[in-house]
Amino acid sequence: MMRRIARIPWALLKWAFGWLVLFELRNKVLLAPSARKLRRLEDTETRRLRAILPSVPSALVATVIATHRRPEALRAAVRSALAQSVRDQVVMVVDDGAGLPELPDDPRLFAVSLAHNTGTAGVVRNVGIRLTRSRYVAFLDDDNLWEPDHLARALAVLESQGAPDGVYTALRRVLPDGSERDVLSVPYDRRRAARESFLDTNAFVARRNRSLYFSRLRRTPEVLPREDWELIHRYGRRHRVLHVPHATVRYLVNPASFYTEW
Repeated sequence: MMRRIARIPWALLKWAFGWLVLFELRNKVLLAPSARKLRRLEDTETRRLRAILPSVPSALVATVIATHRRPEALRAAVRSALAQSVRDQVVMVVDDGAGLPELPDDPRLFAVSLAHNTGTAGVVRNVGIRLTRSRYVAFLDDDNLWEPDHLARALAVLESQGAPDGVYTALRRVLPDGSERDVLSVPYDRRRAARESFLDTNAFVARRNRSLYFSRLRRTPEVLPREDWELIHRYGRRHRVLHVPHATVRYLVNPASFYTEW
């Protein structure tokens, strides 16, 4: 009985705020010291890479691809980004200190490698955001693929009258053998997102602004929620987000990666 009574405050907090919000608050308290160090590293790496990178042209949309030791999958992801029907884009590949493989020869493609491994996806992606100039930013992981109309469908909504600031499309989740598991398509509801982890940045395209940056917390598989959820949930606090119910992302349910049982 006493144990059940002791659990009541936690249950009330989860009901009021959502377990994902409470978990993220805990993360920020426990991991704050490492996040400050990673912010300094991000600043240093951004300055270093700006100094050596050829001038990256401005574009309607910049696609940021974070990678680490997946050369074949990365090449496939890059090809799917470059094959978009929207041509006014740049693709920025940021390697987390492992070294870059040979990539397609395309003037829209830029690739950099961090000086050493950070193990923090948010930092890697933030460097990519900061090295580019564009009206919108999209994100693709090195083990996932886009359908050719992914950016076109997202931008059609973002460029419409009374447009939101961010959109995310549906995910077609596939297993390692190539078979389809399901399609994840959930309309945006920030209160629901506090309780369910259905947000993923592989499907997210957003207007570039000061809110568009990833958490710098180092998230091991035991640290939930993922930085994808944190970004979109925080972005949606001050900016309007909509769901586009078309499956434009082939999302690999990869046992070797950080996979959330949505």
